[in-house]
Amino acid sequence: DLFDEIDEDYESTDELQDEWDDDNDDDISDVVYSPEDLVNIQKELDELKQYRNLAEKIQKNSKAEHLFTALDKGFKELENLGANKKALIFTESRRTQDFLYKTLEKRGYKDKVILFNGMNNDAKSKEIYKNWIQKNKGSDKVTGSKTADMRAALVDYFKNEATIMIATEAASEGINLQFCSLIVNYDMPWNPQRIEQRIGRCHRYGQKHDVVVVNFLNKKNEADIRVYELLEQKFQLFDGVFGASDEVLGAIGSGVDFEKRIAMIYQNCRKPEEIKAAFDELQEDLKPQISEKILEAKTTLLENFDGEVSAKLKANLLETTDSLSKFEEKLWKLTNFVLVDNATFNDNFSFELKKNPFNDININKGKYILLRTDDKGKKNEVPEHTNIYRIGHPLAQQIIQEASILETPTQKISFNLSSSKSKISYLEQFIDEEGWMKIVKLEIDSFEKEDYIIASAILDDGTVLESDMALKLFSLDGTEEGGVSLDPEFAQKLEEIHFANCQEIISTNAMKNNDFFDEEMDKLDQWADDMKLSLDKEVKDLDAEIKLRKAEAKKILNLDEKVKAQRTIKELENKRSEKRRRLYLAQDEVDEKKENLLSETEKRLEQNITETELFAIRFKIL
Repeated sequence: DLFDEIDEDYESTDELQDEWDDDNDDDISDVVYSPEDLVNIQKELDELKQYRNLAEKIQKNSKAEHLFTALDKGFKELENLGANKKALIFTESRRTQDFLYKTLEKRGYKDKVILFNGMNNDAKSKEIYKNWIQKNKGSDKVTGSKTADMRAALVDYFKNEATIMIATEAASEGINLQFCSLIVNYDMPWNPQRIEQRIGRCHRYGQKHDVVVVNFLNKKNEADIRVYELLEQKFQLFDGVFGASDEVLGAIGSGVDFEKRIAMIYQNCRKPEEIKAAFDELQEDLKPQISEKILEAKTTLLENFDGEVSAKLKANLLETTDSLSKFEEKLWKLTNFVLVDNATFNDNFSFELKKNPFNDININKGKYILLRTDDKGKKNEVPEHTNIYRIGHPLAQQIIQEASILETPTQKISFNLSSSKSKISYLEQFIDEEGWMKIVKLEIDSFEKEDYIIASAILDDGTVLESDMALKLFSLDGTEEGGVSLDPEFAQKLEEIHFANCQEIISTNAMKNNDFFDEEMDKLDQWADDMKLSLDKEVKDLDAEIKLRKAEAKKILNLDEKVKAQRTIKELENKRSEKRRRLYLAQDEVDEKKENLLSETEKRLEQNITETELFAIRFKIL
């Protein structure tokens, strides 16, 4: 009975209910309490009654007062941005929801507030639903499902009439509110997945403004502070494009275990030092997963997007600018090299193309400028009648194609590390040393096509350089010293080094394929779970509606109307049966997809490897 009451008030207790069921399979009627147990139980009851009496004496709710401050500031900012005056407030409890509704209605938002929860059975929601059905009667907007139509009616009303929607967890999935750009987490959940789902209602395709998220935090509670630090700083839920990504949140799965660990800290820790130690341990456990995922996401984005796209990413500005400048630097130097006889280059990363060196494609002559972002986030201005030069421009693409087929005879090259602005500590120990290097492109065609540039390098004294460090030499200024012939003895050593480097990459690729397979299987399982949860939710909604209709039907006195009401209930029960059948069919669909994945994996198990030697050099580090 207690859980039924809690479940009606809190809409995120499914996991809690499951745990309760698992832990309470035994018949509690067999439990025998000692006289001491009964005394302690009575003491606890007396203490709870004191808390109740204390709560009833509270005349002012300071948290609610802060809500008005947050709304006032938020709405002013929305006005400056030209955004709609709309706010989505999330609470955990329906009682809190009702309290805020009454408070807001009294404080300047009368008839501008609506509720959204799993039941939606308040008087105003029913009125909104009735008017919406009448307005859209005969259109394809009306689905016939009261639950779906009620949700659509409330969303439409929020969009066109209301200013504030107060929502429970029922609004965290399945509705689109991109016309609203202010979210208030009045009650902050511990599960980062749930927070991301909340933000995702507004921060989605079609949103024209940055979504502002206001979080309520009890600064006098050490545990609350540490939870927020984890959510903000480690999961980066409220900061830029690299926060709250599927990769990062995927590191903790559904987030339920994470939520349970926090619950245990709240239950077991009382002193600040105990709380600090427990959260330090939790943070340390999460550190490898989260840090690795964020770094992986950043690296993938910054290395594969061209300058124009990357500049639009709302990431850490200084870090992005630094990465982009290296990319742009390479493009600029390559352009200088290929167009040396056909263009005049200026210091402001612009050039004038005097002659088109590629007769087989149409390229405009004239002025070009490479768009760059300074350390303040501003792009350089584009003069009138000037072409914007970037990696995707046909001229840049042709330059890269041209450079990739140039002859590269074996040369001696001196790399100037001492005068470079870049500090490469690993290479500093080899200043004045000479050696040999071979560069090979390795292509692996397995689950997907991948290219690797492998540098195999050895010094004259036999020291083997790490492959990625050897490649860093090409970020330095270099001088050609003339043609040389590769020493046969060193050619053999380079071949052995190259073989070892290749095997390491091939082995890593195979392990990645293994992880890929596991991830795809996990995705299928998660998809199945999501589908099950969705259908379960729909069945629960139908259960609630059937229960409500049955209660209403009992009150009907007219037999004709009573029969009609029972007919409606029967149709709802048929819908519920259909949802349950779909659940079984969905499982068959998952099994079929798994079989297809297994078959596809078997075809791709073999790695097709191609090696292309690009060039060899004699090098010296100055």
